[in-house]
Amino acid sequence: MTNSQLNAADTSPQVPWAHWLLRFAMASVFLYTGVDKFTGSGIQGFASAMNLPVIIALAVALGELAIGLLVLAGGWLAGQRGDVVTRLGALGAVPILLGAIFMEHWGQWHFMATPSHPLGGMMFQVTLLLIALYLIAKGNRA
Repeated sequence: MTNSQLNAADTSPQVPWAHWLLRFAMASVFLYTGVDKFTGSGIQGFASAMNLPVIIALAVALGELAIGLLVLAGGWLAGQRGDVVTRLGALGAVPILLGAIFMEHWGQWHFMATPSHPLGGMMFQVTLLLIALYLIAKGNRA
C-alpha cells in the first residue's frame, strides 16, 4: 500500500469508533470479573481459592471494577483527560493480569481447564495483557 492509500484508509468511517471494540472487550471482562468476585463466592471465597489475604482480594476486585470503568470513561472524555484516563485504566490492568498469569495460569497456554490448571491456561490473560499494553501505548489515539 502507498502512503496515500494508507492515509485514505485512516479516514474511513470505521476508524473513529474502532477503538471501542478493544475497550468493550477489555472493560466487559474486567467489570464482569470484578462484580463476580462480590456476587459469586464472595471476596472471602476468592481470597481462599487464590490463597490471598482478604484485603488483597478486595483490592483486586475493586481494581477490576475501576479498570473497566476507566477504560470506558476514557473513550468518552475529550482531549488529554480522556487519554490519561484510558492509559490509567489500562495500566491498572497490567499487575492484575500478571498476577493472574503467574499465580494461576502459568505453565499452560490454552484456555481449557485441566487437572493441573482448573481455571485454564494463560491464553486469555495474555491477550488481555496485550490489549492493555496497546491502550497504554496509544491512549485515545488507538
